Amino acid sequence: MKTKLIILMLFIVYSTAAVASEKVATMLVEKQHFSTENFITVSGKTIAQVDIGWESYGTLNEEKDNVILITHYFSGTSHAAGKYQADDVQPGYWDALIGPNKAIDTNKFFVISSDTLVNANWHDPNVITTGPASINPATGKPYGLDFPVVTITDFVNVQKRLLESLGIKKLHAVMGASMGSFQALEWAVRYPAQVERLIHVIGGATMDAWTVAALEKWALPIRLDKNWQQGDYYDKQPPLDGLTATMLNITQDAMHPIIYNASFPDFTVRDQGALKDIRTLPKLSQTLAARALARAKTQDANHVLYLVRASQLFSAGMQGDVNEALKKITAKTLLLPASNDLLLRPENMRKVYEAMQELDKDVAISEISGGWGHLDGIFSISPKAQLIREFLEDDNHE
Repeated sequence: MKTKLIILMLFIVYSTAAVASEKVATMLVEKQHFSTENFITVSGKTIAQVDIGWESYGTLNEEKDNVILITHYFSGTSHAAGKYQADDVQPGYWDALIGPNKAIDTNKFFVISSDTLVNANWHDPNVITTGPASINPATGKPYGLDFPVVTITDFVNVQKRLLESLGIKKLHAVMGASMGSFQALEWAVRYPAQVERLIHVIGGATMDAWTVAALEKWALPIRLDKNWQQGDYYDKQPPLDGLTATMLNITQDAMHPIIYNASFPDFTVRDQGALKDIRTLPKLSQTLAARALARAKTQDANHVLYLVRASQLFSAGMQGDVNEALKKITAKTLLLPASNDLLLRPENMRKVYEAMQELDKDVAISEISGGWGHLDGIFSISPKAQLIREFLEDDNHE
């Protein structure tokens, strides 16, 4: 048991780790490239060219009405299922749910997922995204902080252009976890006629003061790193120390103490190195720092800051009144908060469920149990597979 927990710890922090599955993933997928021009953001700025990566699983039918869109979490990517190469160590993060004869059955559905704008994983060769690290065609240099502030709505609108380029006008369902749930909800609020079903996992409907402040804690180490230089570091030393500290913060916020403590069963406060020299980190801190540094090397600090801001600004439909936004939803809705989530707390989604019931919406809620906390939406979702299957295949909703 201890060994399994330690292995799982290697893939935490919203990584592209897969949900544990008894079946070996055999579905091979290929990363695709989508490009669009003159994209106008919610802030009113125009991005001359937007490039994002996407992948799909299953076959698009002639009517193009069997589409399920998967929207990814904060530091995730479009890699929701399958493997790029047969010998990849891990499949996509929801591989336990997506594939032939699985809950999201690719024998029936065409499942598509795309990298967001300002995707954190700029240095991952399997990620295609546009953001501060991209070349600004007006200057021939990276945008840096000249890149416009982008929102969850902008992520959705880029996805909409991608789907339109494939001739897709309607979604059988949209499903996402954490920041992906923000996008899924935004789809259902902003484009209700195009979304038949919504599966909202470990998410929220708007930000509260506590969560905005918690997210700022992720941004602060980057801003304080002397190498950040107001985002102008692309031909210099990157702010890797700050980004590593950010990864440490995200790790702890995304986990519950149950798994966090179980992952270090041999932890002891009797650390002789730390006792003898204040400059020597405790062994636990050294281990966590090494893992965070490895993760930081795949990411771009400015991109992380932009993702933090997009999340901080989120409110369904970009409206101050969440109830007014919820009124617009016509999709059959399934809410899946995690009972032990300390980051996006389940009580907020219980309130959304009650509000949607009062609005006479077709809504159900089922909490995910487990010891991972926020990460239960990735690692502990398998017990909800049958519920998700039935939700997707129920044809009673009009």
